[in-house]
Amino acid sequence: MHRSGALMAWNVFKFCTALRGLGSIMILLVLGVVGVTYYAVVITNYGPALYSGGLQESVIAFVILVLFHCLLFMLLWSYFSVVLTDPGSVPPNWRPTVDEERADVDPLTGSEFGSQILNLQQTASLADPANPRVRYCRKCNQLKPPRCHHCSVCGRCVLKMDHHCVWVVNCVGALNYKFFLLFLVCSFW
Repeated sequence: MHRSGALMAWNVFKFCTALRGLGSIMILLVLGVVGVTYYAVVITNYGPALYSGGLQESVIAFVILVLFHCLLFMLLWSYFSVVLTDPGSVPPNWRPTVDEERADVDPLTGSEFGSQILNLQQTASLADPANPRVRYCRKCNQLKPPRCHHCSVCGRCVLKMDHHCVWVVNCVGALNYKFFLLFLVCSFW
């Protein structure tokens, strides 16, 4: 594609905003899978065995149903926790006090910090090649802490962002990563 003589790169992330519309559909799909599983395990298999089986079959069915409901509760709790928990965002007016990338104990001086901001804002790249310690997000117009990335779907910078998951309709970041891992573990049980 050419526009006024300049070559424009095709941005695949401009279609990421369409993922927002899939949010309720994906949650309903996950709840549908849980509902079908519940129907298959409780309604058709072990529920009738609890009442119509012998003593040994009823005890086995009871143990399996209790275990299934405990795992189902943990699955749904971890799923809705990862969906409803904010993944963590950059605090307003965040400023680094120490060089966190190199783990220096000396705080950044005001002149060093001010020159980094000017260098970052003047360059077109995301990081200043001369001093890559402090990064600047051009989309949010603010400084970014280490391991912070801008999510094109959510439209904000997320702390320790792992990825934007369409199954949970949220970014997986610093504050909900534990719930995401619990959801994955519970879904394999």
